[in-house]
Amino acid sequence: MEMEELTPRQIVAELDKYIVGQDRAKRSVAIALRNRYRRRQLPEELREDIIPKNILMIGPTGVGKTEIARRLSNLAKAPLIKVEATKFTEVGYVGRDVDSMVRDLTETAVQMVEQEKYADVEDRAKDMANERILDHLVEAPQPPKRQESRFPFDLSGLIRVEGQSVTISPPEQEETKPVGEAEDETDTDTYRQQFEQSERLRERFRKLLVDEKLEDRDIEIEVEESKVGVARIFSNQGFEEMGFDVQGFLGQMMPREKKKKKVSIAEARRIFTMEEAAKLIDQESITRSAIDLAEENGIIFIDELDKIAGREGGRGPDVSREGVQRDILPIVEGSTVITKYGHVKTHHILFIAAGAFHVAKPSDMIPELQGRFPLRVELDSLTEVDFKRILTEPKNALIKQYMELLKVEGVEVEFTDDGIAEVAKIAREVNDQTENIGARRLHTILENVLEDISFDAPDLAGDKVVIDAAYVQDKLEDIIQSEDMSRYIL
Repeated sequence: MEMEELTPRQIVAELDKYIVGQDRAKRSVAIALRNRYRRRQLPEELREDIIPKNILMIGPTGVGKTEIARRLSNLAKAPLIKVEATKFTEVGYVGRDVDSMVRDLTETAVQMVEQEKYADVEDRAKDMANERILDHLVEAPQPPKRQESRFPFDLSGLIRVEGQSVTISPPEQEETKPVGEAEDETDTDTYRQQFEQSERLRERFRKLLVDEKLEDRDIEIEVEESKVGVARIFSNQGFEEMGFDVQGFLGQMMPREKKKKKVSIAEARRIFTMEEAAKLIDQESITRSAIDLAEENGIIFIDELDKIAGREGGRGPDVSREGVQRDILPIVEGSTVITKYGHVKTHHILFIAAGAFHVAKPSDMIPELQGRFPLRVELDSLTEVDFKRILTEPKNALIKQYMELLKVEGVEVEFTDDGIAEVAKIAREVNDQTENIGARRLHTILENVLEDISFDAPDLAGDKVVIDAAYVQDKLEDIIQSEDMSRYIL
């Protein structure tokens, strides 16, 4: 379904397929996404003045903050990057520059547009790739060489010999046939027969290629190799910050070497298809479309914002926290960033920030940055009931994942209702007793419960294993009884 067809209610329904609970957060992002569609319908002079309402998600780890942003991006077919606020440093310190988040977003947008353009020309590129493979399988006949005249050029004009003008007259045309004409006619007939035979052979091989009946046959092809290793050596972060494509620049200076390589026909088709698709795609149009996509539909998810929420006056590494906030502010506020693809404006990029805010509070951020995240949503901690739903309801539910993984080995695993309830109960208890890591605790517990089955799965082909409450308790009993073991293992 296209983005224009999705109402906020439908967006929430799509998110419900993957994320349990957190209705307030889903409603907020659904409205933000729909506002993008509404903005595009407005007159241009009004459209530029409407900026996205950035969202600040507040809640503990493992409750679905990142998953909401990721699913939203997939739903909107928009480029998304996730960055950790702690990776950035104030200008003058060693670390990543905040502008790099926009460069990363643009890179993601370019890859998305390239994939879309590639899909459009893939069928045509495959046909061209098959023709190149046929050239390797069927040798084309050589056309006959015609006898050249002793005077192939018109020499009736003047030529200069040692400073004097001399007139050269062309030789008189002989009425008799030149020597070799009879042989030329014979060679032409032979060439025509060889050509027709070659075309019939190509047609037979073409059908085999289309039916993929020659995939394992090896052929020798020539592939271009550019020396990008040297480009990588010089592609330091400093050049990246200037928006300079060092690798692309040096790649153009260095000649591409052709290297013979023996590969299967399947691999040759993949290589040739990529080469032919690159010839069919206009790189400049990709760049223009990618920049427009990043500017109008891009989403930047800034995690752990609470870790830089402290004010200046702290000790040690805390001293640069406010500096990072000041550097992030222009990006969120709307500025122009230089990338290797061109200038990218951040005025209409949607920023979603997240943090636990256990120690620091949103009010600890500088006022200007607070104002740039007007929508604040508090996500709820997950309960035992939520854990049960997470295990079974989403399309990519954890239990479904483990069942399918073990089915590959021929092992059928069945989780009973009381077994699922026991896993959820233990997850809640461990979160209460130790650090609350939300739904990520379910991964740890299920790995321990299914460890023996996963290890012995190749030897259990054809067996059926039932995971009930007793089975779960048996596998985790020793760990749960020891608080120290529980802290280390679960």
